[in-house]
Amino acid sequence: MSELLIIALMVFGFAMVSQKLELSPVTAPMVFTAAGVVLGTVGGEWFHLDLKSEGVSILVEATLVLVLFTDAVRIDLRMLRKQILLPIRLLGIGLPLTIILGTVAAAVLFGGLTIIEAALIAAILAPTDPALGQAVVSDKRLPVRIRQGLNVESGLNDGIMVPVVTVFLAIAAVETGAAGGDNWGAFAAQQIGFGILLGGVVGLLGGWTLHRFAKAGFVDGIYRQLATLAIAVAAFTSAGVVGGNGFIAAFVAGLAFSYVAREECHNAQDFTEDQGQLLGSVTFLVFGAVLAAPVLGSLTWQIALYVVLSLTVVRMLPVLIALAWSRIRFETRLFIGWFGPRGLASILFALLVFDQLSGTVADTVFSVAVWTILVSVFAHGVTASPWTSRLARRLKDAPASAPEMVKVQEMPARRRL
Repeated sequence: MSELLIIALMVFGFAMVSQKLELSPVTAPMVFTAAGVVLGTVGGEWFHLDLKSEGVSILVEATLVLVLFTDAVRIDLRMLRKQILLPIRLLGIGLPLTIILGTVAAAVLFGGLTIIEAALIAAILAPTDPALGQAVVSDKRLPVRIRQGLNVESGLNDGIMVPVVTVFLAIAAVETGAAGGDNWGAFAAQQIGFGILLGGVVGLLGGWTLHRFAKAGFVDGIYRQLATLAIAVAAFTSAGVVGGNGFIAAFVAGLAFSYVAREECHNAQDFTEDQGQLLGSVTFLVFGAVLAAPVLGSLTWQIALYVVLSLTVVRMLPVLIALAWSRIRFETRLFIGWFGPRGLASILFALLVFDQLSGTVADTVFSVAVWTILVSVFAHGVTASPWTSRLARRLKDAPASAPEMVKVQEMPARRRL
């Protein structure tokens, strides 16, 4: 019970100063992660959760399901077709190059890893989380195209990376002996195939039914929101029942729901984001206490160097390449490259590694991922507001013909944690 009391007090305490902190570089993930590290280091007698606790897995899984579903719901596929150029550069060129560079760096620095295990590290740390630098996607002084590009990238790359991590993890489990047999291909195909199939069916059927019944006046306001949450949960669990990946299903269900029930998306997003904000804050507290605190003594120069490379060269160089010949000014490209923080999706992927791998490989992958997320929480949180303000001032007098100033219709951004 002491864990629940601590969580409640932390949430309440942060809420009391949240408005003031909106104007500062201090973000909710920074506060909750720091509190978690302190609890995990010196408050173990009050905070008893550990990595093998079912409560930890349920919390992180529930959070990621809501984040994936909500991110997908935010994406208006019809609108996206008209302004796809910047996101497609970041996702189609930048994301694969990030995985390749991250794989090379891990293979060189951690000689005991196979290429697949090195690629697993890179894939875990490829998704971005705008909640760690919320000023970047919420500050109206920045051009819409820049905020929108980062917003769409972060909304889609979580879902894109789930099947990639699933495949790499399946192969690594076979290589390390953590899973028997050599049928990793069939396992990965089942996870991805059933995840996409069940997510699409549940999202389309659920969204179409909800929209029709709501339009006919059969559905009360609050139950529109509850029904939407039920669709996300149904997609996740139904995929799991038949051996599919529930996270892929939740993301695909969100895309399908958005396509057939666009009018329901606003209320759905408000409700699911409220729940996601609470779960996200608690997840960062648990991350600090249960994942980060135990690895504080495991830092080596190889891990430290990989963290620096992952947050700079491995992310920023691919973005610079992806945006080459786009006529976007160099500082803007650096800005987009820097603000690729690692957050909730990477936390869950790190937990999956802990659950499914064993031995020194699991320890290395887990430690590298946790240290990178930990540094990202603070580095991106502190720099978001100052650099956003600086870039906004520099772009204030940019001509309307500048690539950054191209008019696009803005989609909703994920709200601040």
